[in-house]
Amino acid sequence: MSVAALIDPVADGSGMTSLRTRERLTKRLMAAGIVDETVIGALRQVPRHLFVEEALASRAYEDSALPIGWGQTISQPYMVARMTQALLAAGPVQTVLEIGTGCGYQTAVLAALVRRVYSLERIASLQARAEQRLKALKLRNVRLRHADGCAGWPEYAPFDGILITAAAHGIPRRLAEQLAPGGCMVLPIDSGRGQVLVRLTRQRRGRRLGFRHEVLEPVTFVPLLEGVA
Repeated sequence: MSVAALIDPVADGSGMTSLRTRERLTKRLMAAGIVDETVIGALRQVPRHLFVEEALASRAYEDSALPIGWGQTISQPYMVARMTQALLAAGPVQTVLEIGTGCGYQTAVLAALVRRVYSLERIASLQARAEQRLKALKLRNVRLRHADGCAGWPEYAPFDGILITAAAHGIPRRLAEQLAPGGCMVLPIDSGRGQVLVRLTRQRRGRRLGFRHEVLEPVTFVPLLEGVA
């Protein structure tokens, strides 16, 4: 999917949702260490204001999380960019499993960068809204499902990458098993002493598969929950 195809045709003026406003945001992201030009391109073009309530549209290109209902938020643009960059840096990524569709913004960013995105959301109302927004953008490389994200989507495994937008207590083994050898998972992990963003790369060690573990930075996310709502 071309990034250009995600441009909102009515958002090219001088207001708070303009491309000029998005450009200011991406400059801040680059100053904060986001160096992957393809990720910057996706953040510049994906219309974040379409993924928040109309009353918050004027704040859509602030580098901050915003409420989307049901105790959830649309992630801070820096964190979307940071997680996406970490996922892509591990190697060629064609298929991604996203755990926690939320409003669909992270999903749209991923869809601009990889061949296929499979996204699971446990809250039915959020999943339905995200589906409407992503269909309006005519994204044809995204498949959504209302389901328990902790179980993954084994029918489409293995995945080159898995991105989890909620904090787990340790490595989610059922999800890790759905990674292809050489694939990576980016997720927040709650150690009990705080949360950290982690990248796990699945490696083959002889006949066994192990994981290389990299701690990226401290973060704050909602907890990863089992079941559906």
